[in-house]
Amino acid sequence: MRFFDLPFPYQLNFQDPASPIMEGIIDLHHSLFFFLLLIFFMVLYLFSFLLRRFCFVWLFPKKDFIMDQQKHYFLLNGLHHSTILELIWTILPSCILLFIAVPSFSLLYSMDEVIDPMITIKVIGHQWYWSYECGDAKKPFSFDSYMIPEAELVTGETRLLEVDHKLVLPSEVHVRLLVTSADVLHSFAIPSMGIKVDAVPGRLNQLSLYAKRNGLFFGQCSELCGVNHGFMPICLRVVPLGLFDPLPYPCPLSPEQVLALLERQRVLQKMAIYPYLVRLRA
Repeated sequence: MRFFDLPFPYQLNFQDPASPIMEGIIDLHHSLFFFLLLIFFMVLYLFSFLLRRFCFVWLFPKKDFIMDQQKHYFLLNGLHHSTILELIWTILPSCILLFIAVPSFSLLYSMDEVIDPMITIKVIGHQWYWSYECGDAKKPFSFDSYMIPEAELVTGETRLLEVDHKLVLPSEVHVRLLVTSADVLHSFAIPSMGIKVDAVPGRLNQLSLYAKRNGLFFGQCSELCGVNHGFMPICLRVVPLGLFDPLPYPCPLSPEQVLALLERQRVLQKMAIYPYLVRLRA
């Protein structure tokens, strides 16, 4: 099974979810989109009907049309000034909003819930890199994560999303993130995990992370923070709990796994699925 955990050209949908929160966000989006389409086509039909029935014919009136309007004056007057119709288009949207509110509030409260975290990671935003700290793991650590310049990328690495030190977390474990900033406003966001929180100087923002599957997930700062705002990516590697080592390292894969990954990406490049991911160097 293939998962798309980073953006690709002409993307119109979400990235594949890797957490229950992101799955809930996608399900809510699809549910709301049904109502949006229903309302859109209903309004479009009424608008076109009114244009055809009342606008064009009044611009170019004919004798038969004027006589027909006189005959059906009371019927048309009841349609234009109908108390029942006004009640319907007031109550129906209210019912739709109530129907939408139930899953919306459920998802909103679940996003704020922090369930007995096994690990607490402190994320600090700087101009223009991220710092990670953890003091409650077996091996406390603190490190900075900088974007790898394009000139230093090797085959298989992702442009503008690759970092020198990745944050490594275990899968199927509750993790608490404490996000703050050391200088200006930043925003810590990983789309596949469904998390996005502002990093505010002098304030700690808390959110919960629960990864359902292993993989490599990318994010970026989502708040304008200066000239190099687009060059402070986030790279999260999720591994099984038994293989979890909190110490940062550039590549936790074995040489055989690296070769297999590179071969897979070459195949993907030939299939033109991710032609922009692999930047071959001469």
